[in-house]
Amino acid sequence: MNTRTAAIEELERRIGYHFVDRDLLERALTHASVGDGAREVRHNERLEFLGDRVLNLCAAERLMALDPDSREGEMSRRLANLVNFHACARAAHRVGLPDALRLSASATKVGARKSDAVLGDACEALMAALYIDGGLDTAKAFFARFWAEEFEDLDAPRSKDPKTQLQEWAQGLGLPLPRYQIISREGPAHAPVFVIEVEVEGFAAERGEGGSRQAAEKSAAQTMLLKREGAESAPETDQ
Repeated sequence: MNTRTAAIEELERRIGYHFVDRDLLERALTHASVGDGAREVRHNERLEFLGDRVLNLCAAERLMALDPDSREGEMSRRLANLVNFHACARAAHRVGLPDALRLSASATKVGARKSDAVLGDACEALMAALYIDGGLDTAKAFFARFWAEEFEDLDAPRSKDPKTQLQEWAQGLGLPLPRYQIISREGPAHAPVFVIEVEVEGFAAERGEGGSRQAAEKSAAQTMLLKREGAESAPETDQ
């Protein structure tokens, strides 16, 4: 038995479910880098699309059951903390998904097996496969077990950078991702000053500055977070 086969067996043991459709499981665990886009290689991107919807349903249903009196805006913020790719990646680690994942040699070399984005997508694909192979109750059982720690820390302060927090805030309101643009770059090459503007659909743009583009983007995101903190719903739009 090779290492990956053993990892897949361990993954099923942790889940407490044995797949009937082995090809479906293999597809859920195959990254798009395998085969370099060759059509005959069936990877997990389509399953990821379905898994995202299954995950959101499981999380939303659980949030409503836990607190029947929560307002929509509060539930949206909590939902964003449960379904983002960081939370999915943590669940992926709990279930032992990294070792079971099938990646190309080049993707492995650049660290894709440790990437939260890659692991988060694979975890969603696995949830879709569980839903297809075992039904909604199987997917719910997976969610209940491997997201339990996320619920324990749901209201605890998180040390995420401002850009991540702003992105999750926007997603929680059902809005597109924040957009950043350079307004100006001044100063000498060894000590530049960037001014960045961030926009979230329906809200006034905010600016920040810093000694690098990344620092200025974080400053702008932090400014918007501070000004928008406490907003509980998306802005009204014309129908």
